[in-house]
Amino acid sequence: MSEHHSVRVPPVSVPALHQPASAYRTAHQLLSSSAPREALEVLEPALTEDPGNTGLRSLRAWAFLQRAQLQRAEEDLRVLVDDAPDDVWARHALGRSLERQHRLEEALPHLRLAAAMSGEVDHEVAVLRVERRLVETGQRPGDSLTPDA
Repeated sequence: MSEHHSVRVPPVSVPALHQPASAYRTAHQLLSSSAPREALEVLEPALTEDPGNTGLRSLRAWAFLQRAQLQRAEEDLRVLVDDAPDDVWARHALGRSLERQHRLEEALPHLRLAAAMSGEVDHEVAVLRVERRLVETGQRPGDSLTPDA
């Protein structure tokens, strides 16, 4: 007869996850798999180590967007846009964050800039969607739905 012994396994700590490059890869994989809570658990300690890391901050903003923590996403995205006004992803994401908060007038300039910089159809559609909603809510006249608006 064999005896069964209870063995306690110590918690596993992976210090490499706190390294910015490793944290970035891991968080990106988690966000690509729609696991924003887990991604934030990886990102927060890494950002404590390297608070100026724009890649990590971008991923944290993405995680906040996935979790619909729109104000927190907006805070990170404003810093990213201030630091790099030509960052198309941050500019578009900021516009989307503002749009999702129903702050359409604030969202529109960011969405327009992103669309102009990228030429991507999705970005142009976002501009048209917000312009249309502004007209529908009476915040803009109907004749403002033009490419030059």
